Amino acid sequence: MVSASACAGQVGAVLPLLLVLFDLLGEGVECGINAEVEKQLEMGKKLLAAGQLADALSHFHAAIEGDSDNYIAYYRRATVYLAMGKSKAAIRDLSKVVELKQDFTSARLQRGHLLLKQGKFDEAEDDFKSVLKSNPSDNEEKEARSQLTKSDELQRLCSQALSLYRQEDYTTAIGLLDGILEVCVWDAELRELRAECYIKEGEPGKAISDLKAATKLKNDNTEAFYKISTIYYQLGDHELSLSEVRECLKLDQDHKLCFSHYKQVKKLNKQIESAEELIREGRYTDAINKYESVMKTEPKVPIYTLRAKERICHCFSKNEQAAEAIEVCTEVLLLEPANVNALKDRAEAYLLEDQYEEAIQDYETAQANSENDQQIREGLERAQRMLKQSQKRDYYKILGIKRNARKQEIIKAYRKLASQWHPDNFQNEEEKKKAEKKFIDIAAAKEVLTDPEMRRKFDAGEDPLDAESQQGGGNPFHRTWNTWQGFNPFSSGGPFKFKFHFN
Repeated sequence: MVSASACAGQVGAVLPLLLVLFDLLGEGVECGINAEVEKQLEMGKKLLAAGQLADALSHFHAAIEGDSDNYIAYYRRATVYLAMGKSKAAIRDLSKVVELKQDFTSARLQRGHLLLKQGKFDEAEDDFKSVLKSNPSDNEEKEARSQLTKSDELQRLCSQALSLYRQEDYTTAIGLLDGILEVCVWDAELRELRAECYIKEGEPGKAISDLKAATKLKNDNTEAFYKISTIYYQLGDHELSLSEVRECLKLDQDHKLCFSHYKQVKKLNKQIESAEELIREGRYTDAINKYESVMKTEPKVPIYTLRAKERICHCFSKNEQAAEAIEVCTEVLLLEPANVNALKDRAEAYLLEDQYEEAIQDYETAQANSENDQQIREGLERAQRMLKQSQKRDYYKILGIKRNARKQEIIKAYRKLASQWHPDNFQNEEEKKKAEKKFIDIAAAKEVLTDPEMRRKFDAGEDPLDAESQQGGGNPFHRTWNTWQGFNPFSSGGPFKFKFHFN
């Protein structure tokens, strides 16, 4: 059911035709309308005036079933079809009116208008000329002559636009076609011509808009669906490309170009979906391999290589393969300096490599291109804290390990360094003091990094052993050499009554 409010604008657009309809009331007797048909026509007219188009249409259907030779019923139904935007159905009914009553000039004028909108200039001119030959009213004659002049001018402009297209002057051709299509709004061929001009001018979005209109204006328009699909594919939108090429195959399952394109897009789409599923599962190495397959499947369209590398960059970063992530992300950013995803992933990789200033720079660039991204804001704040932290005491550097080191690696590094820098190894007082300080740092690093909660705080940019980092002033984790005396670097923790003496 179409509401009155939704169709008010459309009804207004055909107001002149409605006025003609109301003038036809007196012609009912001439048509020999029987009582039931007259009742259906009257009900339909009232509903049409109220904007209840679907209900009005039902009554006009009933009137035509009751009297298939009643030209008024066809004419009024044509009016409803026009208000509903169904121009093809309206033209069919208007043609039936002309067939039943050849001197019905209003129907010929209206059909001529519609044919002109479809770009069918010869057929439209036939209607306008017929009006001039059938003793029209002054207004009808004036309208018919005006439309004939307009048709001649439009045909001239169409020839000029086609000539400009062939001369590869696409910009000027588009300008002419814009004006023509303001009148010939339902001309599929002109929209397809303008779409070709847009493609040549590097405006694929506008081309798609015209081609989509052409698929609705022309039945079984497989070529338009194929072109839309290929444009989406070139833009890197494999999902929409697949959807449009399927529409082509629905119309013609043996269409060679569409079928060949369909196989390629389907294969690529399946690989990308599989890669994304692997990423969601955290299987980053497998996802990298799958995206490498994507690049092999479509090596000729650069956008797929770029997008595949963007996702490989993400996988390396999430998999804590920092050097590889930085390399691939940088390749992406050379082509797309404002790629926010690559900037974020490279920033995270820089943090793994303790390159805090580089990470901050990437996050700041990302933030400039995506101001409301909370993940960027949090990442930038974390990178700034880590930079500040690195300028004080970095437990990872103290032990000489990576930020993603496992607990076993931390303990191994600690044991080695604790044995090396135990103060008992040094006799010289200055060297002993230096060793004590070094040993304290090594022991503190082990304490923080082997405790999950303390390590989490440190990774977030907070030093759990630093009084300035603690809320409330005092530092319960403060350590001195006396605290660590008698401590066994080879134990898993706790005091140990043993001192090391090395030869």
